[in-house]
Amino acid sequence: MKIFSVIDTLGAGGKERRFTELMKALSHLTWIEIKLVVMSNTIHYTEINDLGIEIIRIIRKTRKDLSVFRQFKILIEQEHPDAVHCWESMTAVYLAPVCRMTGCPLINGMVTNVPLKWRILNHHWLRARLTFPFSKAIVSNSQAGLKAYMVPKCKGIVIYNGFDFSRLDGITSANDVRQELGIKTEYMVGMVASFCKHKDYPTYYRAAQQLLANRRDITFVAIGSGTDSQGSISLVDESLKLYFRFLGKKNAVESYINAMDVCVLATFTEGISNALIEYMALGKPVVATTGGGTEELVKAGLTGFLVRPSDPDVLADKIEMLIDDVNLRKHFGNMGRERIENHFSIDRMVSDYLNLYNQVINN
Repeated sequence: MKIFSVIDTLGAGGKERRFTELMKALSHLTWIEIKLVVMSNTIHYTEINDLGIEIIRIIRKTRKDLSVFRQFKILIEQEHPDAVHCWESMTAVYLAPVCRMTGCPLINGMVTNVPLKWRILNHHWLRARLTFPFSKAIVSNSQAGLKAYMVPKCKGIVIYNGFDFSRLDGITSANDVRQELGIKTEYMVGMVASFCKHKDYPTYYRAAQQLLANRRDITFVAIGSGTDSQGSISLVDESLKLYFRFLGKKNAVESYINAMDVCVLATFTEGISNALIEYMALGKPVVATTGGGTEELVKAGLTGFLVRPSDPDVLADKIEMLIDDVNLRKHFGNMGRERIENHFSIDRMVSDYLNLYNQVINN
């Protein structure tokens, strides 16, 4: 079996993390040949270079470089893969007509988010409408994603993100992380997400400042691209910045999560969040906003709390409830880890992708 796996970039992100974990697992299988096609020179997860997988680069000279169609066509005609798996909407647009012309089945993996509403000129919506008819299968990492994109039932399949527990081997101790960050408060609360319009850092920061108005035993941490920017830092009152750590993008994020007492994800909508999976895999209680695929992952009252979007009062209340109840923190954390082990393991994700590849090729 020969599969081409095509992705636009391997920067630091949830999609890229999921892609890397799948490649690491498939690289150990002798009966499947994987070739990786990347459309940029950015590779954040450098372990991809050590897997023995051939990496082919097709770089666009401009945003609308039509020569890419020809390069993909030549590549597929020369290599004769059994299927091509694209990982986002831009590569789907390039590959849909090429796969149709060459007769190579296309597995479309562009459904990774859950838009709250569509606008007719939204480029993801337009790309979905253009590429779905030419796709043999359409993969989403959440049921909510299939529904939001109106994926035809005969083509849609959900494969949840998987966590590789070997990532926890040799992580830095909580005490060492706290010492590194200069945290002297009793508790540490954190959120791992990029500082962007899709993530609701303003609500997280407002909830934190409400709690700090009455208590000073918590330090709040923000980890992710842009969290150390002036736009992020300016959302916190100058007098309270002593109780915040704006860390920006970090490698080995598991060590930082391991030091947290409560983990937060404030967003407007989500597919299946890698951050939430990491929180739960590390046995941490979760407070997350409802919407998208989050409710498929977090079970309210069992593995954490779910709160309304953009509601700092309720978010602050749930964080404080967990801070003040160590037994509840442990209970949510234990149940969360068990849920990841049973339903969101790397083995399950790999098995689901292999079954999909077999079904697409055999049909």
